[in-house]
Amino acid sequence: MNLYILFPNHSNGMLMERILVENNIKYTISPTPRELSICCGISIMINKEDRELVEKLIEENSNLKIEGIHELNKKRKKFINI
Repeated sequence: MNLYILFPNHSNGMLMERILVENNIKYTISPTPRELSICCGISIMINKEDRELVEKLIEENSNLKIEGIHELNKKRKKFINI
């Protein structure tokens, strides 16, 4: 299960990245899965166990705007051996 933080724009994604770095929280910048949104092209994936801390950091940073935190079970594509 992956947790994705979605943003209204790229600037908010970069602000969230800075906040995560400052708080030593592991993350991955990822293209936003189309199943979740067609808005901003980037999202940030976080570990499920960090969700509460990340939500607290979002609340503390009133200038940070997010579209939400969403769970998504992505299936891996199977490759065909030739």
